[in-house]
Amino acid sequence: MLSDRIDEWLISNLDEFDGKHLQSVAKGDLDLEKTEDDEVKKEREEIIKDYESVITQIKEVLGDKVSEVKLSHRLTESPACLVADVYGMSLNMERIMKDAGQGMGFGMGKKPIFEINPDHALIARLKVEQDDARFADLTNILFDQAILSEGGQLDDPAAFVHKLNGLLK
Repeated sequence: MLSDRIDEWLISNLDEFDGKHLQSVAKGDLDLEKTEDDEVKKEREEIIKDYESVITQIKEVLGDKVSEVKLSHRLTESPACLVADVYGMSLNMERIMKDAGQGMGFGMGKKPIFEINPDHALIARLKVEQDDARFADLTNILFDQAILSEGGQLDDPAAFVHKLNGLLK
């Protein structure tokens, strides 16, 4: 098991082990289509079309906080996650570098990819939300939750709490 903080750095420099290609599930595109049959691929394409307007609206809300917004193939229980570019750094690796005195932005200046889980109830709720202000608050809360899930720190925790309290009322 790779549980030490430095393991990510080690594995990022190890492309292959025992003849097997290693790939982080937290970086870049996760190509699961090789294992899917035609029916599953067709269903996935329909879901992508169904969520196009939601993805566009999320991108407008998050603006320059993210490089891209897309549907996730990797999430099963979480509503959203942040994914580094294939050659970028995860939040964990960014923290390690910062602790070592090597201050850098997420993914060496690259913005994260925000992936949403179309099977999650919160994303389904977001899809039907008609109030633009409420949609923006939900989107920002999901983004902040994704940062927290990665072990990151929020730029404005008070705003996160305020938005969350407003939605809980």
